[in-house]
Amino acid sequence: MTYCIIRSVRLAINCAAAESIAANFLPPPTLTKPAQIADHQWLAVILVGLLAFCGSAAIGLTVGVTVPRVHDEFSYLLAADTFVQGRLTNPTHPMWVHFESFHIIQQPSYMSKYPPGQGLILAAGKVLGGHPIVGVWLSFGLMCAAICWMLYAWLPPRWALFGALLAVIHPFLGIGSYWAQGYWGGAVATTGGALVLGGVRRLTRDPRVLYSSRMSVGLGILAISRPYEGLLASLPVAVFIFIWMFGKRGPATTTSIGRIVLPVILIVAVIAAAMGIYNFKVTGDPLRMPYQIHEETYAMGPLFIWQDPRPEPKYHHQVIRDFHKDFAMPLYDFKSSPLRFIVIKMAGLFLVAFQALHILVIPLIGRFTTVIAWTMRNRWARRAIVIYCFLTLALLTESFLWVHYLAPIIGLNYFFALIAMRLWQWRNKRVGKLITRLIPIFTLAITLLLTISAASQDQSNAWYHRRAELLRRLQAQEGKHLIVVSYGAKHSF
Repeated sequence: MTYCIIRSVRLAINCAAAESIAANFLPPPTLTKPAQIADHQWLAVILVGLLAFCGSAAIGLTVGVTVPRVHDEFSYLLAADTFVQGRLTNPTHPMWVHFESFHIIQQPSYMSKYPPGQGLILAAGKVLGGHPIVGVWLSFGLMCAAICWMLYAWLPPRWALFGALLAVIHPFLGIGSYWAQGYWGGAVATTGGALVLGGVRRLTRDPRVLYSSRMSVGLGILAISRPYEGLLASLPVAVFIFIWMFGKRGPATTTSIGRIVLPVILIVAVIAAAMGIYNFKVTGDPLRMPYQIHEETYAMGPLFIWQDPRPEPKYHHQVIRDFHKDFAMPLYDFKSSPLRFIVIKMAGLFLVAFQALHILVIPLIGRFTTVIAWTMRNRWARRAIVIYCFLTLALLTESFLWVHYLAPIIGLNYFFALIAMRLWQWRNKRVGKLITRLIPIFTLAITLLLTISAASQDQSNAWYHRRAELLRRLQAQEGKHLIVVSYGAKHSF
């Protein structure tokens, strides 16, 4: 598998290094037959998806299939178990107080607080492969394929393939990361965002029902995975489409209505109706999400900085109170000091941005001023900046901030990083070629080192492995079991 990845990266490097970013791009040199894969878009998309799926599966099976260890993961796995049983939610247990846990609701039904997107892909993994981790690998394969498809709309073919391969081996978001080896999510929303970004770019060139439908599917995926961030990423896209349709370069009115407006309305309406049914089954109200029920029941710290803290609710368990009072509330308290707010929020945003870019930040920093100057002259690059800044600045209003909150616009990271590499080649061809070769080599080396390090660590005594082993032993026995848990004095909430 490692050999295949290295060979694919080398192929993309050789193709990418052959192009320049002159005003009218130079024609590509004569390529060998294998290198011409990049000229066949769907072949490249499929191969990237398969490489991402097989690569993440190979690492997972080599290092060991991940066991859940984060509150959110257990919540998503509850949703997956529920869907596999053919249900949208579960009835409230008569003794539900004793079964309360993090990021789930017990009333009016027993279910995960999160939207159903991640739970559905985990359920698909259990059905297709017998284990939810298969769904994680599948979602990562779909994510890389969607990024590849998106980049084909924004860049020349060989650069698009090159960028997609970088997404496969990304040290923090690639085949060895928690996006490909954990149950927390990120890949599903990135897939939706890539479909939206790739669809809008294609629609403005050639209005087709096919492109508007794929973009609408992307909107639906965002709605069922990360609705808030998905909405923020989609609003600028909607504005750009609206301006284009009614501008001088826009299509005829009948074309806009028949090929763009109606397909989008139809698909989005179907997905909205499905979400309404889901919400109704879980909460009893089609317009009320499980997330809202959970926050009103358990949370003290608000989700957004403009909201006021809630009065302390009646907690039935000290450990749940400790989590919300001693972990969640301090993340909100920095609002009391404007200077502290700016420092903490900007530091968090830079950390998340570095995690999302990682080694790709090198070409961007090296050609930052040139990239900015080029962006100001390119209409779609300016729009990409608007989309990116609109979402990232809006994230500053949230009390929490994790890298998967950026999932809807992750595809743009590769777009700007590749633009920086092309500008390197335009300014200095020799240095540009060196940068284009070194970036994937270093990326792959870091990914392999992290994988080897993870494989060599003995975590058999970690609480999550001991819990998983206990669960396996109990499942191997006949009958059902009731487990009574007593937390120790040093238990981490």
